[in-house]
Amino acid sequence: MEQRNQTPVSEFILLGLSEEGELQPLLLWLFLSMYLVAFSGNLLIILAIVMDSRLHTPMYFFLANLSFSDICFTSTTVPKMLWNIQTQSKVITYAGCLSQMYFFMLFAGLDNFLLTVMAYDRFVAICHPLHYMVIMNPKFCCILLLVSCVLDSLLHDLMVLQLSFCTQIEIPHFFCELNQVIQLACSDTFSNILAIYLASGFLEVLPLIGILFSYSRIVTSILKISSSGGKYKAFSTCGSHLLVVSLFYGTGFGVYLSSAASQNSRTTAIASVIYTVVTPMLNPFIYGLRNRDIKLALRNALHSKSPP
Repeated sequence: MEQRNQTPVSEFILLGLSEEGELQPLLLWLFLSMYLVAFSGNLLIILAIVMDSRLHTPMYFFLANLSFSDICFTSTTVPKMLWNIQTQSKVITYAGCLSQMYFFMLFAGLDNFLLTVMAYDRFVAICHPLHYMVIMNPKFCCILLLVSCVLDSLLHDLMVLQLSFCTQIEIPHFFCELNQVIQLACSDTFSNILAIYLASGFLEVLPLIGILFSYSRIVTSILKISSSGGKYKAFSTCGSHLLVVSLFYGTGFGVYLSSAASQNSRTTAIASVIYTVVTPMLNPFIYGLRNRDIKLALRNALHSKSPP
């Protein structure tokens, strides 16, 4: 590798989605609106589940944690971007960049894990309904929730700490994305790239295979139901989850496939907005508008706060 000037890095420059000054106010209000909608929507889902005792079931337990993870997921990137636009500064400290990478990977992995567990929950509920409360007991649910991507995120951060960076410290993105940071390194990055591929296979491809396997068994079981009403009820419990899974994996894989085909990093950054901001914003609408229990719980919560 060609050797370039290497200096101790104390900060990075986030170039953002656009460097045109007239677009900055539009970007500020657009992302602020999307962030507030995502934050408030997911918070309402959590409050509805917590306040309604009828929703204290494994399915809604995982949904509440998915909403919490989505709030944290968007909060790792959007507030910093809004602050940079408002202050007209593009600087993020080295420690801040590492922290942002860690929490971004942590909550992205947690989203991935929760979607997989929710598919398993639907598989048990439809294919083994008589044993549902035995298999999906609260203790087991807590154990599943605690199995997250903490070690994976920590491993990537520790490996980045071993890299030497050049004088070129501009990141063509609106947050510290792992691949973009590694590309700025002057030292050998083979082990970092290998770790990314291994982690992607283990933490993204395997859970997706598990989701597809669960739904293949679910579809087989539903087709055996004789009544059309029973089939519709079984499918309706899976519709919202399938939509969220399609959004999460479809946009995520779309971004990385487009980045592999295109050398334009700015295009990749714009495409990343879909799964970092848009998908967490849409999840509450998908679950809220399609789920009768959630709508009823929200209605009851709002009526209980209003004066008689």
